[in-house]
Amino acid sequence: MTNDILGAQVLQIPLSDRWLIYHRLQELMISCSCPADGSLRVQVNNLLEAVLIRSTVMQFLASRHELIEWLERCWDYSAE
Repeated sequence: MTNDILGAQVLQIPLSDRWLIYHRLQELMISCSCPADGSLRVQVNNLLEAVLIRSTVMQFLASRHELIEWLERCWDYSAE
């Protein structure tokens, strides 16, 4: 992920997952686009959107083990 300026992010996503992630972000009403250069551009306006974007990307790209570890960290954090 590269940072263009505040809020604008360019995600380097494998082509096979790009449209699935794009459509899910659209369902979440997060501003994004897939320009002709093959990138996925996402506008991050607040912390909630950042968490939703991370969660969406992880859903498609993370291994089962990574997803379990992340979920366990969330549970540990919420218990504090």
